Amino acid sequence: MPLVYCGACSHAPGITARAERADPAKRAALEAAFHRMGEEIRATRPDALVVIAAEHFANFFMNNMPAFAIGMADSYEGPIEDEAFLKIKRTTVPGNKALSRKLIEKVMQTVDVAYAEEWKFDHGISVPLHFLTPNYDLPIIPANINCQGPPLAPLARAWAFGEALRAAADSVPERIALIGTGGISHWPATPDSGKINAAWDQEFLRRWAANDRAALLSYSDAEIYRDGGQGGFEIRTFIAAAAAAKGAKGTVQFCEPLPIFAVSCTIARMQLAA
Repeated sequence: MPLVYCGACSHAPGITARAERADPAKRAALEAAFHRMGEEIRATRPDALVVIAAEHFANFFMNNMPAFAIGMADSYEGPIEDEAFLKIKRTTVPGNKALSRKLIEKVMQTVDVAYAEEWKFDHGISVPLHFLTPNYDLPIIPANINCQGPPLAPLARAWAFGEALRAAADSVPERIALIGTGGISHWPATPDSGKINAAWDQEFLRRWAANDRAALLSYSDAEIYRDGGQGGFEIRTFIAAAAAAKGAKGTVQFCEPLPIFAVSCTIARMQLAA
């Protein structure tokens, strides 16, 4: 069945960890946008939600850093971070091992992808789920792109991964929703943490909403690092989501630079054909 939902959102840990330090009006608007996204996802009646996130050395490290990975379990635990820090209670999140396996087998036809039967969710998945599926009643299929430890997969390979996920979703009878999560420009764990290149973020989102493949893939890692920081490498998750939209155009439903959260907090959706 064709993919029923495709979008992208931020996953910055500060969104929950430092929520009380944000401008109240902007925080309320962001959380409302998250909740609307959750409602839109549920309205498509998905059987599972694929969450494409970035690795933060929670499950993989430099002794084994796959470019792409997909979870294959009936349940997952998260967040891996300290609950008192992230302010999200650790819980068990449902998965769907059989469906994951079907998707993995299809993705493998075109993209080399690792799979993991054990997976600990970090803020990259737990923060979005906290807002999108607060009751944890929707099976999650985690997907991962290495956006942390160079050498990084070329942007064109992130696009190919998104295409492969779309082909996999279209090949099964289940209704699949998909989101990419990450930051745009940000400089985590550096003296520049909190810096945001809002103009660069807006230009990237313009290209994303237009689903302009050539423009999205034109960035070099040197340019990303210069203009978007090392956290900017996470645009790979947004690019994969754009590829999964199969040419559909998008709408940026919310984008606001919030330095206390260290990113331009973003909620966006691709307008898939009915």
